[in-house]
Amino acid sequence: MRFATRVLLLQLLTVVAVVTTSTVVFIGLSIEQLRDEAETSALMIARTIGSDPQVRELVAEETQDAENPAAEVLAQGEIQHYAEAAADSTSALFVVITDNNGMRLAHPDEDLLGLQVSTSFAEALAGKEVVAWEKGTLGESARAKVPVFAPDSETPVGEISVGFERNGVFDDLPRTLLFIVAAALLALLIGIIAMFVLRKRWEQLTLGVQPEELVVMVQNQAAVLDGVGDGVIALDTEGTIRLSNGSAKQIFGLHSAEGRSLTDLGLPDDVVADLQAGVARDGIVANGRVLFLEARSVDRGGQSLGAVIVIRDRTDVMALSERLETVRTMTSALRVQRHEFANRMHVAAGLIESGRDGEAAQFLRAMRSRGPVDYPLIGTELISEPFLQAFLGAKSLEASERGVSMQIREETLVLGKVAEVEDIATVLGNLVDNAITAAVANPEMRLVEVTLMDDATELVMVVADSGPGITPGEDPFAHKTHVEETEQGEEVVPAEQIRGRGIGLTLSQEMAQRRGGEVWVIERGGEPSGRGAVFGARLPGVMEQDPSFNYREVREEEGK
Repeated sequence: MRFATRVLLLQLLTVVAVVTTSTVVFIGLSIEQLRDEAETSALMIARTIGSDPQVRELVAEETQDAENPAAEVLAQGEIQHYAEAAADSTSALFVVITDNNGMRLAHPDEDLLGLQVSTSFAEALAGKEVVAWEKGTLGESARAKVPVFAPDSETPVGEISVGFERNGVFDDLPRTLLFIVAAALLALLIGIIAMFVLRKRWEQLTLGVQPEELVVMVQNQAAVLDGVGDGVIALDTEGTIRLSNGSAKQIFGLHSAEGRSLTDLGLPDDVVADLQAGVARDGIVANGRVLFLEARSVDRGGQSLGAVIVIRDRTDVMALSERLETVRTMTSALRVQRHEFANRMHVAAGLIESGRDGEAAQFLRAMRSRGPVDYPLIGTELISEPFLQAFLGAKSLEASERGVSMQIREETLVLGKVAEVEDIATVLGNLVDNAITAAVANPEMRLVEVTLMDDATELVMVVADSGPGITPGEDPFAHKTHVEETEQGEEVVPAEQIRGRGIGLTLSQEMAQRRGGEVWVIERGGEPSGRGAVFGARLPGVMEQDPSFNYREVREEEGK
């Protein structure tokens, strides 16, 4: 049996139980209400008769009479006539009047006149009013008993007993029960209709999936969402985020993404439009991270349920690529150094073998002063730090191949040693690569200038180029795209495919900010200055100092 059917039967049993219970309660309340109304009517009639001055006077006279009148005399008396008239006018079963001994002075059955009543009269003669259901000579009835006080006195001299027949009390009960049963059947019908409507709505909302299947789906969802490193965001048909895993929240730096839209995540409008159209986007920068976004529509049984956005964080991959590029650059530099060093060793060995020791010694001293290799880097002697010298030397070789000269400015002063090779290589490499690309665009002067200064564990870098500068209004740290003309028309090329542009600056800025540093534009260049752009970078914690070396004295000497 399907779960929806079981729920329907359970709801049906619940509705039947509720309606039945309500019907029984209403019937009980109706019966109790009729009983209360009969008792109240009997009490009011008894009070009215008992307060009549004539009745009080007549009962007081009968009570004072030492002899009990015969039934025939009482039957023709005023009290009997009064009681019969009251019973007829109120439709009561009986109106009985007694003296202080409980002897009947008025009764519907004249044969019982002068006899003591069959039910207790003690409480009424004690001055109390009594309402109860009792069975007497006329059968069971709802009756009220009130005392009859003597004229101008609070002394009971008799009692008034008024009763209504049981069958008469419940004359209206069938009609009341009919209304109650009709209301119960109507409520039951409404409940059944509501159950079928609820079942249909249930199946629409759950797409016909049963609870057992929902449990499996939740387990699979938890396993998939929490078991993958990619970010996953589920959108409804309105484009609102309904579900996101921990990776997605971490990527966008959110505590909770549910209820937001894609634009709230810091994504550009064009990216949101592409994702809504099902177009994947790569190299998107959001929250300081480089992302690949892919949208996939979701439907079930022909009904669209929204879309799922898969997010891959490529920041670490791009950083690793930059580091691999650094390794490649350093490997190339080492290969050049090894080749040049081998050549010089051959020269020195040849001079020694030929007996020209003096020339060999002079050659080795010159090689020691110049270094193992001649880089096309102007001002190489200003940098004594081995890594920075080799790295910038390798970059100068690449720049030379593109017709660009690299120069170390005289303001450069690095006294410490590099402690974090990868971060320096990534940031400095990106700045130099961008500067070389910009300098190539200037056919008159192709020059890149680098200034390096350290302060304790902090390294400050300034890179200037002779290019056309930064276009006014352009954000150099924003993600860029490039439009190329193709046979099919214009095609947008991702920025990461364009050498020297794209996400390099953004990646460098994000890496510097992680360390508490920054990358910024010192001068935008361009018209009317006619100079190129100048970028600065500050990286804390990337250098280490020799504790035995007095850097203050050296810097003071340099300042002089």
